[in-house]
Amino acid sequence: MRPALTSLAFAIAMVVPPLLPSPSQAQANTQQVASQLGSLRVTTIATGLQNPWGLAFLPDGNFLVTERPGRLRIVTPQGGVSTPITGVPAVFARGQGGLLDVALDPQFASNRRVYLSFAEAGLTPGTSNTAGTAVFRGRLSDDGSALTEGTVIFRATPKLSTEGHFGSRLAFDSQGLLYVTSGDNFRSATAQLQNQHQGKILRIRTDGTVPADNPFVGNSAWIPEIWSTGHRSPQGMAFHPITGQLWMTEHGPKGGDEINRVGRGLNYGWPTITWGIGYDDRPVPEAIGTSAPGLQQPQHYWTPSIGTSGLAFYQNRRSAEWIGSVFVGGLVTRGLHRLRMDADRVVAQETLLSGLNWRIRDVRVGSDGALYLLVDDTNGRLVRVEPPNVVPRAKPRPVVSPPPPASTGKRLRERSVATSP
Repeated sequence: MRPALTSLAFAIAMVVPPLLPSPSQAQANTQQVASQLGSLRVTTIATGLQNPWGLAFLPDGNFLVTERPGRLRIVTPQGGVSTPITGVPAVFARGQGGLLDVALDPQFASNRRVYLSFAEAGLTPGTSNTAGTAVFRGRLSDDGSALTEGTVIFRATPKLSTEGHFGSRLAFDSQGLLYVTSGDNFRSATAQLQNQHQGKILRIRTDGTVPADNPFVGNSAWIPEIWSTGHRSPQGMAFHPITGQLWMTEHGPKGGDEINRVGRGLNYGWPTITWGIGYDDRPVPEAIGTSAPGLQQPQHYWTPSIGTSGLAFYQNRRSAEWIGSVFVGGLVTRGLHRLRMDADRVVAQETLLSGLNWRIRDVRVGSDGALYLLVDDTNGRLVRVEPPNVVPRAKPRPVVSPPPPASTGKRLRERSVATSP
């Protein structure tokens, strides 16, 4: 029997990537945090992640996590952190650049394809000091240790950025088409240029080709990948799980962070209109105000800025109190923002976890009804937040009517009782 056990152990080792020890493996870091609806159970699953940026759920219950310096890792629910997965593309890891979002192919169960957005340095002589948003596709090996068959399926042109505003979130629609957010590369005017990818949401197939029904296909003045325009630095994007509507969040300048409902071919105004001002406290030079004909208004904006990053809709039956809420990370406020919606309108909000001093980069809803967050830090962490533990209200004690008085032969007078509206 001993040789069989040895063979089994070897087989298991071949299908599980090497795991590095994590403090959370030795002792779970769990705490109770107050909220308006009740106490939240907050558990740090893993620490030691360097500037984690994007999160995806694997079918086996593990997590794929990107680290901005250029590493992709598997994290287990018990807090194990794998060695870096090989085959990841080289990234421009300067300023806000690096390895950004991660998404699984809708057919991952059969093709094991993984998509990564990242900042890519210029590829031609003299352009290595500039970079642009790119999307990579690879196949995750069966043992989870490598990306194979890797290829870059999209490159933003031209390469302009020297430090930031790359975007970049990834999201698939119900047709299996891939949406990519691209920032303005700190060059505001690019968001309104029809022949550049900067400051746009882009829509492509999984091989990088352009769907025939994109809004500007056939118009030679426009780059065909464009789905919407006028975005500054979009770092949150998700489809509503019921309506299928695409939503996104983006950073304003100084003030004016936005959450937008994204429509086909629409222009969201940056930098022509904005609810923020420049970092020098002066009006944005290109701005003409907060509104203009043909330019979309946000569903909600924040002034001062919250530093919005990540976006998730909550529709899990585990928490009736959270159903219909939208969760947004706050890098500046160092908290998690819960927005209560009435249809497409924000009617109330609260800030969660503000006492923990965490820069929340990404937020996702797990199948278990918990929220999963990435905390952006050189010693970053993966965190699980369980819905509020609501104490049921005591049911009112039944009122027992006294027995009717003995009949006296006279009719009893009825007493009117006022009822609350």
